[in-house]
Amino acid sequence: MGGPRRADDASSGADAPGQQIPSPDFLALGLGATNMMAMLWSVAMGRRAVGVEMRGEPALGVHWNIREDVYHQLGLIDRMMLDTYGEAGIPRLADGRLFRLAETFYSPKTSGGNVAADEIVSSLVTDLHLVGAIEHLEFIDDRWVDGKPNRVIIRNDPPALPPEPDASKIRDDINAVLDGPSTFQTAASELLRLLRRYLEKIEEMDLARGLARPRVRLFLNHRVVEAEDDGFLDCGDGRKRIRIEQVRELDFRGRFARRRVPGTEIIDLGVPELFVVAEGFYSSDAERLGFEQHDVLVDHDDGRGPVVAQADYLAAFVEVLVDGRLRRRISSVFDDDGTEYWVRQLAVGHENDPEVGWILVQVPDFRTFDPVEEGVLPAGTDPNSPEYFATYQQLLYEYFIDQAAEILELPKAELAKIRMDYGPKLFSLVERIGDDARLAVNGVVAGDSFGNGHFLTSGGANTGMVGHSARVLRYWQDRDAGIHPEQAIRTLADAIKRDSEAWLNVSAVEFSQASPINFGAERIQEIADANGISVDARAATVDSSRRVRHSLLTLDYSDWRRLFVRGGRLHADQLPPLHPLHPAARDAEDAADTDANAEMGGTGALAR
Repeated sequence: MGGPRRADDASSGADAPGQQIPSPDFLALGLGATNMMAMLWSVAMGRRAVGVEMRGEPALGVHWNIREDVYHQLGLIDRMMLDTYGEAGIPRLADGRLFRLAETFYSPKTSGGNVAADEIVSSLVTDLHLVGAIEHLEFIDDRWVDGKPNRVIIRNDPPALPPEPDASKIRDDINAVLDGPSTFQTAASELLRLLRRYLEKIEEMDLARGLARPRVRLFLNHRVVEAEDDGFLDCGDGRKRIRIEQVRELDFRGRFARRRVPGTEIIDLGVPELFVVAEGFYSSDAERLGFEQHDVLVDHDDGRGPVVAQADYLAAFVEVLVDGRLRRRISSVFDDDGTEYWVRQLAVGHENDPEVGWILVQVPDFRTFDPVEEGVLPAGTDPNSPEYFATYQQLLYEYFIDQAAEILELPKAELAKIRMDYGPKLFSLVERIGDDARLAVNGVVAGDSFGNGHFLTSGGANTGMVGHSARVLRYWQDRDAGIHPEQAIRTLADAIKRDSEAWLNVSAVEFSQASPINFGAERIQEIADANGISVDARAATVDSSRRVRHSLLTLDYSDWRRLFVRGGRLHADQLPPLHPLHPAARDAEDAADTDANAEMGGTGALAR
């Protein structure tokens, strides 16, 4: 299945000293999910792949909700690897079994639970697979109706678990993928480690055999040379020759910095037939090659016309047993003038793992957490003082506890006693996208580096893994069919853009409408019928230019390696059942009972 080979073109471009690597067929700059899946597709198609990653080991701490397509894609990669190389060319687990990606990801023969990818690869654990199944899909609509608190609870049946990988179930339409239900949940870092270990084992076995051209080469703690005109060298025909350098990471005054390791040589990777830049929300490499993103605008139908698609959230990792659950909530909050805003909360867990409770709560547009404005500190307090910052952080924490308690149905006092490994961290989600994914004659940009939409259903992870990476597979299929590289890469770039636009299209409703992604038209109408709020109703919003925050930043993934732990206990009990009443209605009912109890001389509580 390998197809015709192109002669290496390592001699193109300027001469430079340093180590010389034969030009790969595929070069991945950034080893997130998008590019590692693209490397796997490339190797399965008989190509040689090189990966470059600046951060070393995967450290992304978030939990992903994964569509079924990923499982089927991994199964197809397993089958293609076997067809291309035979069993002798497949990596093995520590106990000698073939390393099958789909089987270690999920299998009906094993169970989900608290497990690390390295435990599976080392055969320390043989009865668990990596991901957890989603067993509970819950949507809570706590928006007020006619000036009163109202609650509508919708429970969806979880999708049936696939009995085996089936390539015919891999969807090409990303709209359909994202608007469909999630099947699995997994720690992002563990899925990334699973893919990384597979690639590492291919590299190890090929180097051990003494192959001059191993199928995989990985350069971790490396980056494209930053010196001007030394990293991306023009070959004269629009193609880029790429050189990298080894870097050391430093924690410099509270921020991570990277410097070239003294005494190391530049590594010349030659001229890949195809390179893909996928390095996260912001890519300096793509920017160096002329790539630019622009803000995405959404029209909220409020008379202001299109405005920047932006929402602010607090994220925290709490050791509470959310279990195999995806719970979403939308609720009403009111500013001082009585204007109603809609905010969302999200709780994500992992099957049989009490240490995984990712909670995200949206911050209403009118909240600033300014200690002076909120009357906690006196006017004139220095905003740069420790007292001001500590009070600001406490206001964030108290708001988070209030909102998280309502989605978890736990008392605030109890939630405050539970260990928190990360957060609450304030960040802004701002949708951005580029105009063209093509960076050079032989290069494109993909993943979040090209564009990003709303994250509430792990849209970026699924768009990158299911969509963008599979477009690299199609590129090699086109090349094997005799299509010229110029046409094949144009098709690839256009497909990446369509996938990202689909993500933006599906996620647009998350900024102003109540309709949740991947609930389907019937369920959305059911919600509208139950609470009487039109499907097309829009939330009040504030133009992003008028927002006031102390930290309007994208989520910094470096934070996962600099955790601030709030000590506490592990909540290993099941969550309480969802209460049929809105929290505010419960408060009103309790207040009425208290008044009645006082009037009846203390018998009211007994009567109830």
